[in-house]
Amino acid sequence: MIEESPSGDEPSNSSDSSWSMDCSPVLRIKSLFISSAILAAKSPFFYKLFSNGMRESDQRHATLRINASEETALMELLSFMYSGKLSTASPTLLLDVLMAADKFEVASCMRHCCQLLRSLSMTTESALLYLELPSTVSMASAVQPLTDAAKEFLANKYRDITKFQEEVMNLPLAGIEAILSSDDLQVASEDAVYDLVLKWARAQYPEVDERREILGSRLCRLVRFPYMTCRKLRKVLTCNDLDHDLASKAVLEALFFKSETPHRQRILASEEVANRRFMERAYKYRPVKVVEFELPHPQCIVYLDLKREECANLFPSGRVYSQAFHLGGQGFFLSAHCNMDQQSSFHCFGLFLGMQEKGSVSFTVDYEFAARTRPTGEFVSKYKGYYTFTGGKAVGYRNLFAIPWTSFMADDSLYFIHGTLHLRAELTIKQPQPQ
Repeated sequence: MIEESPSGDEPSNSSDSSWSMDCSPVLRIKSLFISSAILAAKSPFFYKLFSNGMRESDQRHATLRINASEETALMELLSFMYSGKLSTASPTLLLDVLMAADKFEVASCMRHCCQLLRSLSMTTESALLYLELPSTVSMASAVQPLTDAAKEFLANKYRDITKFQEEVMNLPLAGIEAILSSDDLQVASEDAVYDLVLKWARAQYPEVDERREILGSRLCRLVRFPYMTCRKLRKVLTCNDLDHDLASKAVLEALFFKSETPHRQRILASEEVANRRFMERAYKYRPVKVVEFELPHPQCIVYLDLKREECANLFPSGRVYSQAFHLGGQGFFLSAHCNMDQQSSFHCFGLFLGMQEKGSVSFTVDYEFAARTRPTGEFVSKYKGYYTFTGGKAVGYRNLFAIPWTSFMADDSLYFIHGTLHLRAELTIKQPQPQ
């Protein structure tokens, strides 16, 4: 064995058996007696070395040139090829052995290293080490379970991303990609994900050209534009951090998706497995569909869908809020509640309409709540009224369906169609009144 120190800053990743690194100073030569049959059986690299690398059939010596830092890992690897065991449980050394096993094409040792690493307690630091392995290593099928476990660890740890804003801002690219790939990311909305991605990219890549490249090639595919609000999609089109063609394509695709029927949206989501851009996350604020009219009065029709599981999780006193929608320049939202009826005698399903912004303008709003009802599946009006809103106020009905919670959630409930509750709110602003 010829051992040498690294020359310059570039490590040698060559797997050629000739390994010409004559420019590096030779530190020492070490001779090992090995069984070529055992090594050739375990490694395509050694098989080629012993069969093609010998100039003559009777040649008895093969030469490997390695960096000094690789000696311990190589000796562990050779020992494994004989015994099937490793003498170390150190994560750092196991990673070194994994790299050596990749270089010398010992797939069985790669699998063994990954199994040992997965059995150790995962930390943020170790997860990032696994995700930042060279692509030749990380793409290997033997390493895939390890990188998958690292991604899952980071996604679970940073699931409620708002609690770890500062930590997330300091994560490397591999870490932020793992988090953004998760369906279970608990964020207010996809708008918040987009804002986070821009904030992270601006902090990590101050140069606009480099930032635009990273966003375009690595991060934008993880933003689920179809679930962003139309207001935010307009801002995407004018964002200087994004390539204009890429931004236009993402927004156009999002708008087409929004226009599809729920059935067609589910089909698209099931077909797009690679980057899951059509999959809905666990948003704190539920997405809505909005149809707006300007004449004869400012008006909007808002559609909010809630899964049976989401409704069940509201019991006994939970709430779920919709994303904001805008009418007459003001922000509104819907909120679904499990609450007691007005006589506090039983739990029931309530639906409320609230206004976000505080200001000097009040609005008189005519509103109507409706829900799809079996067996026809048509929307049936459940409650209508009018209310003069000021910022922060809300109005609604504590028992929208005039039945107890148990009847609302029953298997034969009239209001769940294929496991989904379909709600509609129609809002019309009559006249803004200056205060």
